[in-house]
Amino acid sequence: MEYYGRLGKYQPGRNRADAPLKPQIYPTPNNSNNNTTKLKLLFLFAAALIVVSLLSVGLLMHFRTNNTHSSTSSSIHDHHHPRPTEAMSRVCARTRYQNLCFSSLQDFPAASDKDMIHISVNITLQRLGMALHTSAQISNLQMDTRVRSAYDDCLELLEDSIDQLSRSLLSVNGNGNGNGGGSSQDVMTWLSAALTNQDTCTEGLSEVENGYVKQQMEAKLKDLSKLVSNCLAIYAAATDGDDFGGIPIEHRRRRLMSSRFPKWLSRKERRLLQSPVGGIQADIVVSKDGNGTCTTIAEAIKKAPEHSNRRIIIYVRAGRYEEENLKVGRKKMNLMFIGDGKGKTVITGGVNVVVNNVTTFHTASFAATGAGFIARDMTFENYAGPAKHQAVALRIGADHAVVYRCNIIGYQDTLYVHSQRQFFRECDIYGTVDFIFGNAAVVFQNCSMYARKPMPLQKVTITAQNRKDPNQNTGISIHACRLLAQPDMEASKANFSTYLGRPWKLYSRTVYMQSYMGDHIHPRGWLEWNATFALDTLYYGEYMNYGPGGAIGQRVKWPGYRVITSAIEAGRFTVAQFIYGSSWLPSTGVAFLAGLSQ
Repeated sequence: MEYYGRLGKYQPGRNRADAPLKPQIYPTPNNSNNNTTKLKLLFLFAAALIVVSLLSVGLLMHFRTNNTHSSTSSSIHDHHHPRPTEAMSRVCARTRYQNLCFSSLQDFPAASDKDMIHISVNITLQRLGMALHTSAQISNLQMDTRVRSAYDDCLELLEDSIDQLSRSLLSVNGNGNGNGGGSSQDVMTWLSAALTNQDTCTEGLSEVENGYVKQQMEAKLKDLSKLVSNCLAIYAAATDGDDFGGIPIEHRRRRLMSSRFPKWLSRKERRLLQSPVGGIQADIVVSKDGNGTCTTIAEAIKKAPEHSNRRIIIYVRAGRYEEENLKVGRKKMNLMFIGDGKGKTVITGGVNVVVNNVTTFHTASFAATGAGFIARDMTFENYAGPAKHQAVALRIGADHAVVYRCNIIGYQDTLYVHSQRQFFRECDIYGTVDFIFGNAAVVFQNCSMYARKPMPLQKVTITAQNRKDPNQNTGISIHACRLLAQPDMEASKANFSTYLGRPWKLYSRTVYMQSYMGDHIHPRGWLEWNATFALDTLYYGEYMNYGPGGAIGQRVKWPGYRVITSAIEAGRFTVAQFIYGSSWLPSTGVAFLAGLSQ
């Protein structure tokens, strides 16, 4: 039986670690704006390089000076290949790429364990900056549509990674206590996201035909993913972290408190989420009839200030807004989009991998990477249809993102929860294959996941989580939700199987807790990606689910699958612990569970 999966037609015997099927590449004229783009990227790199230099040079020179003094009695023949110190051996033993760890730290034999955290992040940050600089130099080359798409993805993701590593370094220099800009959980989140960025970039390149641009990019990106992985491992070990993101033991108790929204939202912002639209003073009003500040959402995003420290409210009046590839970029922070309700304010598009010949990352009707992104009372849609394969309605890589009372509608790859910390409340999500996928630390609460009728020979898979490193503090937590079938699927569910998820990457992690499961859910519950791939390294859990599809008697017997019986273990995936891990403010009006329901 053929099965159309995440990257096209599934081939029996094909390992997920292999490169996906090659798409056909169509030539496109050279972009006349390439030179401008190149100059812009070089400027961005220069700014990033200044940050890198300010953070890095003094610290590394300090270590090198100390190392010179401490090694004056050593043989000159050992200068280039010093024997690893006990501290270096201890630190590198924690990493997945130990030889690379030794080679990157060998110039600093006198550094302590703590020093090596700084050094490893510094070195990785410099390598990321150089990769962006040299990658931007080939932007004026003529590229096929798919190659250009993958190339642009990599540049964007490299910029995001530089920002995340820079913030991590500031926090590390502040001893992880918040003085440098973030807590230990923040650093774990940022390093995890930087690793996901590199994985997304290289996966996009793997989908294009081999050629000069692909070869050049692969050379420039060499070892970046491994360096970030090593940083993550070293930091996790030094802060007593584990694969649940360094959550202190004392916080791993069952929380039965009731609150409303995460602590990262101010009291004013939590009031905004529950206020009627008419009572909200918007900064920007989008109205198709010309009676607002803007007639398009793209114009509203452009008007919003960069790096805003206060909440910028963009009210989008009822209407259908079809504007290709809308994006709230990294610099557009703290934007809140409010619509007139599900099905009334609709942001839609039809970009897909088949017709448009772009990467999955590039298909999103709406994407957000600016921290503090919030969406409320609107619909995000990709209408491409099941035959067009990957077609994302909403992609989020923003930290501290909240999506509240929204519809997210598509078929394959509907919702891309790409990276960082996200929370979805009272949303309806529709799709077929892998329709919730990505590597964020994300909690869905009181949401409905609707299986739609797929194409012939397809299976429906609700999740495809792609955690690739055991130290990433990421995963999909579905808590107090409902798994339902659309009417067309309900009428033909005997011909199509629906599964809770399948492992996109080696350490895939997904849990369902206290959720209703309809009878369209297959008794086995979970689906293999390919043969035995990831079955002993994944973490798939179910805790106190109910309904006809919630019976666990015939579930898979994989080493990584578990029926969770401990409230303490389940509690690790609650809002309080998984995406924040600390206390919650008093309730403000909208029912919300910080911990497990009673």
